[in-house]
Amino acid sequence: MDDETAEIELLEQNLNKTRQISQRMTCTTFDTRLAKLEKSIYPLYTSTQVLNRRAFNIEQALVKIDQLASDQEGVAAEEALILRGPQTGQLGLYKDALERLNASIAFKSSDADSLETARLIETGAKKLTVLYTKLVAECSSGSTPGPTAALEPPPIPDDVLATLTPLVAFLRTLPQPSTHPSHPASASILSTLKEAQKGYADMRGNWVKRCLEGAGKRVMDRMDTVDVLVSGREFGAWVEALLDFAEEEYASLTALAPLSSSSLLSSTYHTLLTPLLSLFGTTLSTLITLIKRSLAKYTFLALSTYDALASLQPRFESRVLSRRTLPSSSRAGGNELREGLTSLRAICLRSFPETLADIKLASLSSPSSAAADGPGGEASTAVSDVTVQTVKYLERLPDVSGAVGTALIALGDGNWKMGEGVMAGMKGGAAGQQTKLGEGDEGVVIEHYTYDIIITLVTTLTTLSKSNTRRPSMGSVFLLNNITYIYTRVLSPSSALPSLLSTPTKDSLKSAFRTAKAGYFDANYSPLMAALSDSPSSDFGSDKKAGKERTKDKMTKFFDLLEEVVERHRLGARVLEEDEEERRVVGEEVVKLVVTSMRGFVGKYRDKELGKNPQKYIKMTPEAVEAQLRSIYR
Repeated sequence: MDDETAEIELLEQNLNKTRQISQRMTCTTFDTRLAKLEKSIYPLYTSTQVLNRRAFNIEQALVKIDQLASDQEGVAAEEALILRGPQTGQLGLYKDALERLNASIAFKSSDADSLETARLIETGAKKLTVLYTKLVAECSSGSTPGPTAALEPPPIPDDVLATLTPLVAFLRTLPQPSTHPSHPASASILSTLKEAQKGYADMRGNWVKRCLEGAGKRVMDRMDTVDVLVSGREFGAWVEALLDFAEEEYASLTALAPLSSSSLLSSTYHTLLTPLLSLFGTTLSTLITLIKRSLAKYTFLALSTYDALASLQPRFESRVLSRRTLPSSSRAGGNELREGLTSLRAICLRSFPETLADIKLASLSSPSSAAADGPGGEASTAVSDVTVQTVKYLERLPDVSGAVGTALIALGDGNWKMGEGVMAGMKGGAAGQQTKLGEGDEGVVIEHYTYDIIITLVTTLTTLSKSNTRRPSMGSVFLLNNITYIYTRVLSPSSALPSLLSTPTKDSLKSAFRTAKAGYFDANYSPLMAALSDSPSSDFGSDKKAGKERTKDKMTKFFDLLEEVVERHRLGARVLEEDEEERRVVGEEVVKLVVTSMRGFVGKYRDKELGKNPQKYIKMTPEAVEAQLRSIYR
């Protein structure tokens, strides 16, 4: 039993050793073989990787070659399209080609390729601006509107706009330094667009100028054929049309300018406005020269034009000046309308003292120099030219009161009298405490000016009426005719002039009218009334015969004087020929004065002192005298 156990243990030990040897022999061989295998395969693996990489590179190179060949064919096709320029109906294709070229700039691996593409893009941009300029030229040429045509801004035709609008929209997307700083053609494209925009301004500005020239020339040609107030308003309407054109062109410029930045728009608008403002300046200079040639004739042309242009000044500054930028090299003041208004105002200021001086100067002449001579070389009793012209001057003032008030304020209250005497009135306050007039006091200063005009005219007429010292009765008729002419027209309820007159002016004119009428009665009918005074028989005491003779002489003298008065009025002393109503009133007053006195005289002395044959002395009945007197005033 022990021997078997011992053999078993020995057998187990041998078995373990065999297992260990066997295990050790198997692992070592596998590892060794595996290492040997790896060592033999590794070079092959490395060679295979190199071959694979080379194969991949070759494949990529072939793909790139194919792509470049394809690109060259596309560039060649697009180059031909670009060089040919945009064709009718193919603007979209042209734009697409340029957009593809612009996109390819970012993916070019070669600078030479990018520069070549950039030059092609630059050429395309120039071709597009040529089309743009051509379209603008088409709508900025042709026959201009006639002189009598309505002054309406020349529109850009719809068919041209249909092409221009998308074209401008694309031009604004082209590369520029501000948006594509690294693009090789951006600077050149910007320069091209600037030239195109300047061309737009030149063409549109000169076209609008041509459209306005005919109407402006017509306004100037009509200056001597229509009323000066109408001429001034027509000139103002022409300038207003010029502003309408300028505003319409600004709207078109903002929509059709290739470069839409505010600074470039302002400078371009200045270029566009230059021909228009040059036309305005030339036309206004011609007008001012015409006015200066005869200020007395064209005073209201100056005032009317000044009034019209002054109303346009705010619009000119807010809608024209504010939208343009003057170049730094420009020496112009930049406000052409204000400069024109300054020149016109200087003329208006000069007209006020000259008008007053002309009225005063008329007093140095004679009534016959201002109107036709009467029979036998007698001084005329008609309304004188100085009266007619001055009244016309006053009647026109309400139509240009705004310009007159502004100019008089600038001249200074009372300065139209050129230092003579005191000013016409004060703006409140006691004497010696006159308040200086300024803006807002235009109505007051006009009242002062019209006062001086009317008082100076009345003084001149009074002087003229006294120039014929040999026939005071004729002078009285002259003064009555002229003062009545002023009175009835200046204070007419249907006129706007009374609203410009102060109460002292109206009172002075009414007083002058009453004085002139009284002077007429005194010079022409006082001798008659003296002849019809009470019989002087009582002055001779008991000598009744001498008293009767005196009464008879007075009656005879009355009829002699009556005949002289009637003859004077029939031949030369025409009373109020142009004013039937006032002439009738004067006739009624004369009849009432003379015939009433005659009736009283004849009724008192007919039977007592005119003897048995009173008809010998009473040559006409009171009724006949009345009829004869009324005939004077028919």
